[in-house]
Amino acid sequence: MKFLGNLLAAILGCLIAFGVLFLMFVIFIALLSSGEDGKTVKNNSILEIQIQNPIEDYVGRDEADPFVGLFQQSQGLDEIIHAIKVAENDDKIKGISINNNFVIAGLSQTQTIRKALEDFKKTGKFIYAYADIYTQKDYYLASVADSLYINEVGVLDFKGLSSEVLFYKDLQDKTGVKMEVIRHGKYKSAVEPYLANEMSDANRTQIKELLSSLWNSMVDEISVDRKLSAENLNIIADTLGGRTPELAKKAALIDDVLFYDEYEAKLKNASKLAVNDDLNYISLEDYIVNANKVKLNKGTDKIAVIYAQGEIFYGEGGPTIIGQGIINSSLQKAREDNSVKAIVLRVNSPGGSALTSDIIWREVELTKKIKPVIVSMGDVAASGGYYIAVGADKIFAETTTITGSIGVFGTIPNASELAGKIGINAEQVGTNKNSVDYSLFEPMSDDFRNVVQEGVEDTYQTFLSRVSQGRNITLAQADSIAQGRVWSGVDAKNLGLIDELGGLDDAIKAAAEMVNIDTYGIKNFPKYKSGFERFMEDYGGASSKIKQDFIKEELGIEAYTILKEVKSAMQQKGVQARMPFVLSIK
Repeated sequence: MKFLGNLLAAILGCLIAFGVLFLMFVIFIALLSSGEDGKTVKNNSILEIQIQNPIEDYVGRDEADPFVGLFQQSQGLDEIIHAIKVAENDDKIKGISINNNFVIAGLSQTQTIRKALEDFKKTGKFIYAYADIYTQKDYYLASVADSLYINEVGVLDFKGLSSEVLFYKDLQDKTGVKMEVIRHGKYKSAVEPYLANEMSDANRTQIKELLSSLWNSMVDEISVDRKLSAENLNIIADTLGGRTPELAKKAALIDDVLFYDEYEAKLKNASKLAVNDDLNYISLEDYIVNANKVKLNKGTDKIAVIYAQGEIFYGEGGPTIIGQGIINSSLQKAREDNSVKAIVLRVNSPGGSALTSDIIWREVELTKKIKPVIVSMGDVAASGGYYIAVGADKIFAETTTITGSIGVFGTIPNASELAGKIGINAEQVGTNKNSVDYSLFEPMSDDFRNVVQEGVEDTYQTFLSRVSQGRNITLAQADSIAQGRVWSGVDAKNLGLIDELGGLDDAIKAAAEMVNIDTYGIKNFPKYKSGFERFMEDYGGASSKIKQDFIKEELGIEAYTILKEVKSAMQQKGVQARMPFVLSIK
């Protein structure tokens, strides 16, 4: 036994030693890399836009953090846009090459990058694009280029937008585990997958109209840059007229079919280099490090930009979760900061907890009594995301923003049928009539359902009153455009849910105009914990991510998506003001 004890002690000691050595190695590499000021930009450089990581509106990068980038798995949209703006006036940057992206970003985020590239072109510098494979989103981004090229055996996807909704009623019947659903609103289709096996007419209508509006926005922009009519582009999509490189060229979706070395010859010519000269590429990631040192907005007066991104949960929140803790703290700091003259709240959220949404709404109300609050909507500001935005002095959205979804619901898991099948019986004891309200292992009582339904209805009416007050319309008018239905930015503007179509820059300019300042700096909130801090706090989370990646690989993306959606539904607590369905646009 003593031998076994010593052996276990030795093994444990080795594991600890390896862990310490690994941590020291990580720290050493981080400190070593922090000593670099970024990659030098050479003369006649080409900024290569090849986005490798998922895009978030804001990652809160702290360049003073020695571990910056080591634990960062997302790319900040704010940094991408800033880098492109800096490149406009950088004499060393001769042009941009958009190369083989598989853009992991929302449609509105992609649109924002595209607009920044449009501004870049106005300087007279070139933008070329090349890909082996163009997904629809990749093509939408790349179509801004002066010249577009594709590999001889490449693929271009251009067929229109689609979305798929999964239904789980039969799964519930087979497993004996179901979701008890309490809702308000005929369009509140978030809960539809648990009540039916097929899409309702109301839900099909709203998805169809939403996709059509988003597609029209994309087509309109592509039409301008490719000098093709919207009608012609839709014919190409309907006939799959760009499915091969030659057909894509014939349809004028691209300019030519080339191998990559031939594409590089085009870049040399555009850069006025000799055939034997080397191209000087600088990656977007490296250029961001340099660009972050350049301040485009200067002044003692500040516009605060507060980023609220992710699902809404009760609690502190973080980089991908909106909690009342981190958002309300940011609002308080911004309104108490004398240098901050106005506030822009950037919302990118499908919603979540109705309680948390109302708590943040109240903080916005308190803040705008002291300083103007402008909202900029990102990819989605729906349900709870719209809830926290509706009280602002002015609301901006992109044409491709998904918004609205004014409605609430509740879902409660119930395993009583499964319990009966496997021989489990639950018995409850309480002191009062309503002390035992709900059990996972017993059918939901009518009394409890009525109580929850009452809460849902009360929350819906509160939501409507916030919309009525914020948008200066009657309750009846708010109700007529509510019912959980989602809208594009274009439709939202026509319905009065937002004030202006535009991006974050437009919202910032509007905020400055409201307080009559011409020169100003930007102050970003919140200040997230460093990547290393989050890594150490969530060390178990790192292993959890490894497990998730393993499960995803073994199950496949489709099965993993089902698992993730069901798990998310099981974790929902309280009344939800949430996007009416998981919208995956293809």
